[in-house]
Amino acid sequence: METSPEASTMAQGLRIVRLVTEREKSGRQLLGVSQLAAELQLDQSRVSRLTQELCDIGLLEREERGPFRAGPRFFRLAASLNNGWFRGAGPELEKLVSSLGLRARVSVRVGFRVLLVRASSNDMAAGSFAYPGMITPVWCTGAGRALLWDHKRKGLDALLQDVSFIGVGGPQAAHSVAEVWELMVRDRPQGYVAAAEEFEHGIHELAAPVRDDHGRVTAALSVLGQYEQLRGDLSRVAGALLDSAARLSGVSRMAG
Repeated sequence: METSPEASTMAQGLRIVRLVTEREKSGRQLLGVSQLAAELQLDQSRVSRLTQELCDIGLLEREERGPFRAGPRFFRLAASLNNGWFRGAGPELEKLVSSLGLRARVSVRVGFRVLLVRASSNDMAAGSFAYPGMITPVWCTGAGRALLWDHKRKGLDALLQDVSFIGVGGPQAAHSVAEVWELMVRDRPQGYVAAAEEFEHGIHELAAPVRDDHGRVTAALSVLGQYEQLRGDLSRVAGALLDSAARLSGVSRMAG
């Protein structure tokens, strides 16, 4: 699968975040736009645009035109990955692989994007495009819509107001906030998200929210496969997924 322009852009953005946080952690001199561009061998105007976007979503921050530091959202994200659900995610992913034969993932949300934080062993095989840190859209993936599970319509409108839906996702991807909302309303009664060819052609994804000890959606657990792998066995797949999500949520509550 080809890497989309947005995925490429966010990969560069994550490189910037990593460099900024590593320098801050080590106590070395913090960097501005020109120094970041030189270190990463990127165009300065591109780094300027990316750092502005990263500041807008809170992953980075800076005072006036000074150097960059880790922002408040970065620390919230780091804290979420220190919860019990994250430590328990690996075994749960492999349980799903063993029982269902499907790929499995755990993801978190950063603004209107989904960040993959863990993937099952069969999803990380040679030739796969999945890797920790991979960015996908929140509106046309099962994991993304599971992360939006508790959003009201007004909150969804605010989150996706500046999103460009054109040319993103698979053949069944939503192309407006209204279409995303319709899918959310459709899926909520069954307790899980069913995304058919919304991001990849031929790929069906089922996803469920994972909650922290305060009951907030903190992550999404998802399984992916070809339609032929799910056909006729959807209820068993959904049941296994929901059981795993409940266990991870339970681990999170106990950790809290």
